[in-house]
Amino acid sequence: MNMIETRNLTKTYGDFTAVSHLNMHIQKRRVYGFLGPNGAGKSTTMKMFLGLTRPTEGQFYIDGKTYPKDRMSILKEIGSFIESPAFYGNLTGEENLEIIQKLLGLPKGSVSDALELVGLGPFRKRLAKKYSLGMKQRLGLAGALIGHPPILLLDEPTNGLDPAGIHEIRTLIRSLPRQYDCTVLVSSHLLPEVELMADDIGILNHGRLLFEGTLDDLKASARNAGFPTDNLEDTFLAMIDADNQRGGR
Repeated sequence: MNMIETRNLTKTYGDFTAVSHLNMHIQKRRVYGFLGPNGAGKSTTMKMFLGLTRPTEGQFYIDGKTYPKDRMSILKEIGSFIESPAFYGNLTGEENLEIIQKLLGLPKGSVSDALELVGLGPFRKRLAKKYSLGMKQRLGLAGALIGHPPILLLDEPTNGLDPAGIHEIRTLIRSLPRQYDCTVLVSSHLLPEVELMADDIGILNHGRLLFEGTLDDLKASARNAGFPTDNLEDTFLAMIDADNQRGGR
């Protein structure tokens, strides 16, 4: 069963089409890697799911609910990390999460739980303005994870992290569907990153979905199209390049 489904979802800004007739199928309790170059339309798609920008055309359904009719019910099920998260610099990491905890009506223990999940437990009392970029990314992720929502939308969650931090967060994301019975949509512009944590992949370029399926499906599709398959990064780049040439870009 699909937790998130789109039907011809489109977003235009004047003459520019950011997302074009998108048909995605994100299955329950799986990690869906949303892959594409910077500017491909990944963030715009996630913002539509959160009601931060309205679709120009098409529809999407989340857990059987329809936007915009069920917008508030949809938002109650989603934890999100979109672009660079903003915090109150003069509050501690813990105090920033307590704001979210109170807004959502969650138990106090949910703050400690979220901080420990992302490895910020020892830094809970440090002011957010004194956090490094990587620690701010972790705090943003903790804000998305607080209360264990059934749906997570994570936009480039490993940006700014060192290799050890990337490995930790990647391992955490990989474990979430099994551990907390949730569905994860995670975006990246790096296929090797997605390859290590996703069950399914959607490849977006210039707002169009070029591919959707498993990694094995991707290899088979690339082989049929005559793209390289030994290295999935080369597969991804060849697919994007071929699409750019077809579009005359």
